[in-house]
Amino acid sequence: MSDIVTRADLALTRDLCDHCLGRLFALVDTGLTNKERGESIRMAVGLMRSLRGGTLPSHQSCWLCGDVFDSVPRFADAVMKQLSKLEFGTFLIGSRVDPEIQEREERLWSEVGGETAEPIKGELNREIGKIVESKVGRPVEFTSPDVVALVDTRFASVELDISPLFIYGRYRKLVRDIPQTRWPCRVCRGKGCERCHFTGKMYGTSVQEIIGDPIMRETGGSNHFFHGMGREDIDARMLGNGRPFVVEIREPKIRRIDLPSIEKQINDEGKARVEVIGLRESSRDEVRRIKSAAPHKAYRVKVAINGKVNKEKINEVLQSFKRTRITQQTPVRVSHRRADLARERMIVDIEMEGFDDPLLTLVIKTEAGTYVKEFVHGDNGRTTPSLSGALGVPCEVKALDVIEIADDTGDE
Repeated sequence: MSDIVTRADLALTRDLCDHCLGRLFALVDTGLTNKERGESIRMAVGLMRSLRGGTLPSHQSCWLCGDVFDSVPRFADAVMKQLSKLEFGTFLIGSRVDPEIQEREERLWSEVGGETAEPIKGELNREIGKIVESKVGRPVEFTSPDVVALVDTRFASVELDISPLFIYGRYRKLVRDIPQTRWPCRVCRGKGCERCHFTGKMYGTSVQEIIGDPIMRETGGSNHFFHGMGREDIDARMLGNGRPFVVEIREPKIRRIDLPSIEKQINDEGKARVEVIGLRESSRDEVRRIKSAAPHKAYRVKVAINGKVNKEKINEVLQSFKRTRITQQTPVRVSHRRADLARERMIVDIEMEGFDDPLLTLVIKTEAGTYVKEFVHGDNGRTTPSLSGALGVPCEVKALDVIEIADDTGDE
């Protein structure tokens, strides 16, 4: 205790409030508030000085903080005014203080030692948070709050950093020629021009918009982002059990939404184009898992065979491809946006579903990342072996559907 009193005596050569005095020794014990600790230490310093025949001047105005803690109730009111515009379950307080206050605090630490001190922001955040928590009836959350209220103590202004809302589901794309995500116009880059009829988009709508727009309307968010477990080509349908996705809603004002009702709304508005199943709340961790997943996928492919091949030959070739690894150079059609690399992929299974010469219908199960169209036509030798090469005749994909994504999401 004598060391604390000695350091406090040195600190009190300047006028400090009880908060700033107590905060110097915040890590010595945790049973008191900084204000209570400051009051106790001030009394001890006053007693020591009186024994030496001196006095401790009464506090007038804090040299360090300018008595900013007197404004804590005002800061809390400003926070609650902003929070009243939102629906939230948890919150956290952050703060900005005058840089000169931080400089004075660091100077004091250098003079009397700062190894047991707490920064002023820590105390301000805590004291504002205690008032807000008691009045709004929502808990403080330090790891993943729904909203962070950032208080600028110089102006008593508050900025809200609202955590995104994540919604998981699976989608089926029932038509072709709709992209998965918004596709800005290549000419104007989203600004609007004659090429895109001043929409700013290459396509009129997308899976993202059909799903995300209704959710954003319900939540009052500012924007939405789409995280899919891979993506199908624009001209491919996504059928079967659907593709897992997470919609991220930025700055939602409402977090508790009726997901079964929104699911119905999406399916009504997207009728015969896009439908969703299994909407539920999600998280950023699930986004990471979905983006990194590499499930096997099954496709139904209609192939036009441009030459004479009998059914027996087709069956023989199909049997030869089961559990076969192929090498694929980056396809010509995507080479403008992807590095030119050679990748090995596996054809897990391949079956003939129908053959009405010259149309062949196949069900193909592949490893994630397989370019199915290129496996069929060979991409001018960039995929080897290929169906076209093995049959010895040109093959053309007329239609492609994804019919299964064999991921393990734990969906009910």
